[in-house]
Amino acid sequence: METFEFQAEVRQLLQLMIHSIYSTKDIFLRELISNASDALDKLRIASFRDKDLEVDLTDLHIEISADPQERTLSVRDNGIGMSRDEVVELIGTIARSGTAELLKALQDNVDVRALIGRFGVGFYSTFMVADKVILLTRKAGEETGVRWESDGQGGSYTIEAADDLPIGTTVTLHLKAEDAEDSLHDYTSEFRIREVVKKYSDFISWPIRMAVKRNDDAGEASEVTETLNSMKALWARPQEEVKPEEYHELYRHLTHDWQTPLETVHMRGEGTFTFDAVLFIPAQAPADVFMRGSRPGIHLYVNRVFIMDDCDALMPSWLRFVKGVVDAGDLSLNVSREILQQDRQIQAIRRRLVRKVLASLGIVRKQDPERYARFWSELGRVIREGLITDTDHSEGILDIATFASTHDSDKMTTLAEYVERMREGQEKIYYITGNSLPVLRRSPHLEGFMSQGYEVLLLTDPIDEVWVERTTDFGGKQLQSIAKGQADLDTPSDKDKETTFTDLVAWLSEELSEEVREVRLSSRLTESPACLVAEEFDLTPMLQQYYRSSGQSFPESKRILEINPTHPLVIALRDKHSIAPDADLAEVAHLLFALALIAEGRQPHDPAAFTRAVAGKLTRLMIP
Repeated sequence: METFEFQAEVRQLLQLMIHSIYSTKDIFLRELISNASDALDKLRIASFRDKDLEVDLTDLHIEISADPQERTLSVRDNGIGMSRDEVVELIGTIARSGTAELLKALQDNVDVRALIGRFGVGFYSTFMVADKVILLTRKAGEETGVRWESDGQGGSYTIEAADDLPIGTTVTLHLKAEDAEDSLHDYTSEFRIREVVKKYSDFISWPIRMAVKRNDDAGEASEVTETLNSMKALWARPQEEVKPEEYHELYRHLTHDWQTPLETVHMRGEGTFTFDAVLFIPAQAPADVFMRGSRPGIHLYVNRVFIMDDCDALMPSWLRFVKGVVDAGDLSLNVSREILQQDRQIQAIRRRLVRKVLASLGIVRKQDPERYARFWSELGRVIREGLITDTDHSEGILDIATFASTHDSDKMTTLAEYVERMREGQEKIYYITGNSLPVLRRSPHLEGFMSQGYEVLLLTDPIDEVWVERTTDFGGKQLQSIAKGQADLDTPSDKDKETTFTDLVAWLSEELSEEVREVRLSSRLTESPACLVAEEFDLTPMLQQYYRSSGQSFPESKRILEINPTHPLVIALRDKHSIAPDADLAEVAHLLFALALIAEGRQPHDPAAFTRAVAGKLTRLMIP
């Protein structure tokens, strides 16, 4: 037997791993099963490469056994096993030179990927739950095995030769006392073992077995061996071999949603790195999708070993309703396998997943417009967040986005469909924003555009106010608000009419100077007396309100009051003003401004004063 002394820095490293790195102590069993699975994979590969290697491949498996009386838990595999030198290299290297380098990297919270392969970090997670760990192993092709033992605390570990060992590795943990406050569970409990295996290792491709006691029909107790994991990694099977009910079972398992998803995306990424994925797009919004802190529902596996759920590195927040599994063959992980490194592979997988989801939604929209319309009504707002936060995919989002428009009150339209219907010579995509569809459909701003056959998009969500400001065009066609700037309409100029309204425009501009920037004649109005418009690069009132609600300060900006020179009220106002402006006429001017506010769904600045003025006018009208 050989005894090796741990250096002081090594003991410090062990304490850091045991108490700080892992977020849950259940992880130790995942690590042992993962190591065992790797050993089985390596044995199969070794047998293919070395035809003289005498090994039995007929029943490769992982076996878990627990002894509640002795408080021991063992994980055994009949895989490749390890030689003495490999035990020192793979397990004992934590005591070799370089430990200080890893310890410093961990303490400084820097990238330790280059160091990971040189340390048996996953194995040492066992000391979170064990007072003593014994490892017995024999490598395939060798006659003598190895026994390794340590308590992880005493400053040393031992290695000695061991005879009569089967090929493979057995790790036996002498468990610490159960402690609920320290999240130390009873890991000899059949229920607990099943729970951990189901959560972290259910899709390991090798059977994970455990001997359990069961009573037969006569009440006699006997020991039977049961397989704990399903080994049903749907994502690793060809899509044509997976039944719909199997997909639905996985979807329910991941989401607890008993409805059928809108779409199932099964894909395999190949090239410089590979991955398999099964993603589910729900038919309706999850209950928490609009809650603060809602996270993506992507479960990450590496070679069928569960690493983490809610993996936001693989799915952007604007697709947080997408649920599923991604199984990567080769990813850079930190020592706990819990925090993904933001490397090129992760970003590339993410881009491919996003593109696939967008493409799948585009297919659903074309093949099943009704289902897609219901889906978009609930989750379109979430997807449109990507137009603000994810410029790399804004084009793909705009391809599948649908909007209400003046073309058809019962049907949404895409931007591509809008462009197909554009009038000859039309160079802009027209839109208007507001609080609700009923208000927008009655908006005075639409009148001139509707009369000349222009279609206008009706955008009612506050987020629409933001993305249209940042999206310059679609398919080479500029997006243009019909409530900003001068109306781009083919309206013939009438210089004489403009001249007859010059005095009224000047007087209204002065009278309403506290409320508006200026007053001008309108080319966009055909029925209403007046409307309010913003300068081309001004923020709309709704957008200002949106930013204020998020804590940003914006002063109220004045807009332009446009008046309709063909409306009887405006004509009468001009005629009366030409005779003698008085207080009564000034009151009408302020009522005209208030009516423009109400027409776009906003309140007058002084609702009480507006009510009194209207009541006074009505009284004089009703009582001669």
